[in-house]
Amino acid sequence: MRVRNKPWAPKLINAHPELITETPADLRGKWQTRFAKPQPIQIEVGSGKGQFIIEMAKQHPEINYIAIEIQTSVIAVILRKLVEEPLPNLQLCHADGQAVTAFFEPNEIDRLYLNFSDPWPKSRHEKRRLTYKSFLAAYQEVLKPAGQIEFKTDNRGLFEFSLTSMNNFGLHFEQVWLDLHAVVTPEENVETEYEQKFSIHGPIYKIIATFPTK
Repeated sequence: MRVRNKPWAPKLINAHPELITETPADLRGKWQTRFAKPQPIQIEVGSGKGQFIIEMAKQHPEINYIAIEIQTSVIAVILRKLVEEPLPNLQLCHADGQAVTAFFEPNEIDRLYLNFSDPWPKSRHEKRRLTYKSFLAAYQEVLKPAGQIEFKTDNRGLFEFSLTSMNNFGLHFEQVWLDLHAVVTPEENVETEYEQKFSIHGPIYKIIATFPTK
């Protein structure tokens, strides 16, 4: 996805260290200090413009959320929304979500969301897919025992790859949807910007899976 540069983004990020961090490794094991009160922590790796994570934070004030996004101009859009309407249970992390073990201690996270990740369709790039076994191992490390991952995509190839990868890793499938929007109501499914725009072109696939206990 090509992202238009936003010259105002770095200045906005620098002005709000209380809402966003660019050095998440410094908070490893101390993320609760960033929130109004200690609560279960859930993270979204690759949050885009934040529609999903913001709505989740609004609907679930009893949970603390962290949005992880690498692109400066994109996470600045989330930050601008938070400046206008602060949420005490949402923090932003401007960093590469592939490095979650550097950002979080073992068992620090309760649930992890992957929404419409880059499918990396070429076979030689499969190790870059966020459901590849090395990423699953990293997620398992930072999640609490029997922690869950929620995965959504509109890419059938990535969905099939993810099913196989998760199964081979030993995850237990709680639920699998082959056409999510055909069976759930809008109230039951918090959509991303991408999902809202592209779901008319084909089915949305979703997996909720639980990691095996070590």
